[in-house]
Amino acid sequence: MISRYIPVAAFVLALSAGAANAKIPFFNATCPGKLDIHADDGGPIYVNGKEGKLTVFNPNYYEAKVGHVTISLTIRPDGSPDVSYTGQGGANGVCTLK
Repeated sequence: MISRYIPVAAFVLALSAGAANAKIPFFNATCPGKLDIHADDGGPIYVNGKEGKLTVFNPNYYEAKVGHVTISLTIRPDGSPDVSYTGQGGANGVCTLK
């Protein structure tokens, strides 16, 4: 009976390990609404100096949330970042890399 739960535990462990090994590139960006975004190589992602709660969807897509702001980070095939945001009231847009 216990052996049924081992694959589930291994899956959960693998997911948490993936989040710890996120390959976020170094970047700085500005977004409409006076949002300054910064990430160090490997993460985390900061929004106006506050560390975002990171969600890893796959090795090429991440989201970081601070308050009502969600930063979406897509890693392009060439390794460069593509950054956008969604804010309170449905505001959204593309961020400009510095």
